[in-house]
Amino acid sequence: MLKVSGEAFGQGQGKGLDLGCIDTIAAEIADAHRRGVQLAVVIGGGNFIRGASLIASGVVPARADTMGMLATVINGLALHDALDRLKVANRLQTAIPMPSVAEPYIRERCMMHLTKKRVVILAAGTGSPHFTTDTAAALRARELNATVLLKGTNVDAVYSDDPRTNSKAKRYTRLTYEDVLHNDLRVMDATAVTLCRDGHIPIIVFNHAKPGNLRRALFSKRQTVGTFIGGSKHVGRRNVS
Repeated sequence: MLKVSGEAFGQGQGKGLDLGCIDTIAAEIADAHRRGVQLAVVIGGGNFIRGASLIASGVVPARADTMGMLATVINGLALHDALDRLKVANRLQTAIPMPSVAEPYIRERCMMHLTKKRVVILAAGTGSPHFTTDTAAALRARELNATVLLKGTNVDAVYSDDPRTNSKAKRYTRLTYEDVLHNDLRVMDATAVTLCRDGHIPIIVFNHAKPGNLRRALFSKRQTVGTFIGGSKHVGRRNVS
């Protein structure tokens, strides 16, 4: 399971759509797909709408979150198109039914596509307000029996603080789920981390902007990229979904 933030699709400050950025993400996914990885992709929508900002401005939370979920569908369509141009078999599914745009998310159908070596793009979050797209990624990872959740971000690992504003922030190579929860590291929301912990699904946080990082996260025998989050014991990372 790959989670890509909406900002990764944006230009400049992570706003709008940058086709060059989208093509780069699609190329990384295509490379993994051609190496035999079964890959489902959950997409954020922060390059268009951030629900928290709308809520702070007075928008009803459920409506703000719904707007955010719809924004992820735009990104999903953009990635769908980019993968099509690379001749990568793929399907777009949405948690909010919109049959004239994409397939509805149905677990069994999604599993069928993965078995048939298709990349599945999962948009519209969980389909319900009050849940982040990180939680959607963790939930789908549990439902689809994924063996790892890969979270692409705009920093190279998990830090004790924002390294862009605090030069003394500590970089972590490996953490347990409890480390993330108890120290409020905020790499993902607590619900997402807890879902992965309870499902024994490791999380790898890495910089999606560096070419080859997705391949390194998937195939390196030794951890050479990002931060690995798991239990107290090593969890296998091969045959990923």
